Amino acid sequence: MSPDSPPTPARGPGPGRPKDLGKRAAILDAAKRMFVMHGFDGVSMDEIAAEAAVSKLTVYSHFGDKESLFAAAVESHCKNLLPSSLFEPSPDTPLRERLLDIARAFYAMVSSPESVAGHRMLCTPQLAGTALSRMFWEAGPQRVHEEFTALLARRAATGVLAIDPDPAALHRAATQFFALVKGEPHAMLVFGCCQCDEVELDAHLTAAVDLFLRAYGRDAGAR
Repeated sequence: MSPDSPPTPARGPGPGRPKDLGKRAAILDAAKRMFVMHGFDGVSMDEIAAEAAVSKLTVYSHFGDKESLFAAAVESHCKNLLPSSLFEPSPDTPLRERLLDIARAFYAMVSSPESVAGHRMLCTPQLAGTALSRMFWEAGPQRVHEEFTALLARRAATGVLAIDPDPAALHRAATQFFALVKGEPHAMLVFGCCQCDEVELDAHLTAAVDLFLRAYGRDAGAR
């Protein structure tokens, strides 16, 4: 039997039994560490189970297979560093302040060691263009883009942003924002060239937000 073959399930106490959230969290933490250190193909479900101090059966009962565990680890990482609360309606918060908070949290997420390692791993010939790449996109970047697009739609509806309400136009504006935020600093970080200091990085993020608002902000109040 392969190390990643699902074990024969043991008889449980019956359907509807709630999952142990503590064990689920331990598995996710172990998976994040192991995937970063060894890559997707370099770690087995047995090893993740051992790292989390749970049985292999417990890992499979929570996540089904290694691909689903990887996607869940990506989703957990994104939600921890870029929580949904950042995108919730907050009409009393000035738009520029809200965008700066999102820009800083987003850059912290994509520049974390876990994200950089995952980016490099998915660009390898073994994984590029595979179903795993799609799972990564749907679990991480797509969720962030959808929540940010909804925020832009709400602000555009109030007249603060001059963005066409068409979903394609809103999606385009969202992708432009995140591209500005990542910019050269993130590319250089992924390539291993160098890393901006805090002053340079904050200047970059502030300039990215201000450029976005010059393109889409309706009035000085948005800035």
